[in-house]
Amino acid sequence: MKILGIDEAGRGPVLGPLIIAGIVVPEEKTSILERMGIKDSKKLTPTRRKVLSHKLQRTFEYEIVEIRAKDIDNLRAKGINLNEIEKIAMIKIIDKLDADYIIVDSVDVKPKRFEEEIKKITGDIKIKAEHKADDNYLQVAAASIIAKYKRDEIVEKIKREYRKIGDVGSGYPSDPKTKKFLENFTYDEMPDIIRKSWKTVEKLKK
Repeated sequence: MKILGIDEAGRGPVLGPLIIAGIVVPEEKTSILERMGIKDSKKLTPTRRKVLSHKLQRTFEYEIVEIRAKDIDNLRAKGINLNEIEKIAMIKIIDKLDADYIIVDSVDVKPKRFEEEIKKITGDIKIKAEHKADDNYLQVAAASIIAKYKRDEIVEKIKREYRKIGDVGSGYPSDPKTKKFLENFTYDEMPDIIRKSWKTVEKLKK
């Protein structure tokens, strides 16, 4: 049985993209993930994520969907919320990869509802949506590593591009460095890397 794990990285930050990744691991090859030491990406160092991401991409079929800050803003302006944005990206991945069983880290507070929404579009493929799936399923943990490393790469490029202006920090709204970086711009001057629809940024309109 081919198991597709899907997870995201970058849902909360005020800058940089949202990344959704999916990876197909045949059930009989789950032991490969165990030997690699796969676990939720948040429990790994950046260096370890890099090494494991490369190994996973060499070993298994995978897909990555990058949703840029500007795209998030445009979709939200059309009334598409973040859960829907993620769902659309997950369905793109499901369409591209061949799997018998799908496990996703639920973005909805009600995982069963999220399962049903995806089933309406994907048809008969068995699907499981669960909170903390990246802790409970190695396939989802593997997807989390690929997603997080991809986002790390992009954020590092952003840091290099804007280093003369200031340190972008972690990109999270609560990070003092990120807050200070945002203060370099008026709302209308915000570059495309910043999610202007985030409350933290919208406050700068005033």
